[in-house]
Amino acid sequence: MVIRQYREGDYPHIRQLWEDTGIYRADRGDTPAVIRRCNDQGGAFLVMEEQPGGRIVGTSWMTYDGRRLHLHHFAIRPSHQGKGLGKILALESLKHARKKSCPVKLEVHDENKVAIHLYESLGFVAFENYHVYMILEP
Repeated sequence: MVIRQYREGDYPHIRQLWEDTGIYRADRGDTPAVIRRCNDQGGAFLVMEEQPGGRIVGTSWMTYDGRRLHLHHFAIRPSHQGKGLGKILALESLKHARKKSCPVKLEVHDENKVAIHLYESLGFVAFENYHVYMILEP
C-alpha cells in the first residue's frame, strides 16, 4: 500500500469508495473544488492505494479551521477492512496534525464500534453529553 496526497483525477474513484462505504451524500457538496479549497486552507487529503495497480482503498480528509483539524471522510474499502489499514492511514493522518501542531476532532456514529475502537486506541477521547448539530441548507 502507498499513502499519498489526493490528485484531482482521483475524485471519481474516491466518490465510488465513499458510496461503497456509505459515507457519501450528494447534499454535502463534497466536490473536487471543495477538496482543493480545503487543502489550500491548510487541510490535507490522503489517499491509500494498492500497489501494483493503484486502486484506491482508503481516504482520510482533514480540513483546517485555523485552530484544529477535522478528520472526516475516513474510509477503507469494505473488502480491505479488518487488515490494519485503517490504523496505518490514521497514523499517517496524525503526522499532518503534528506538523501543524494542532488538535484533531472527528465524529463517528455510535454503531460504528470498529472505528470507535480504532480512534480510542490512537488516543482520541469522546466528549460525554455532547451533541453535534448541523444545518445542511442554511
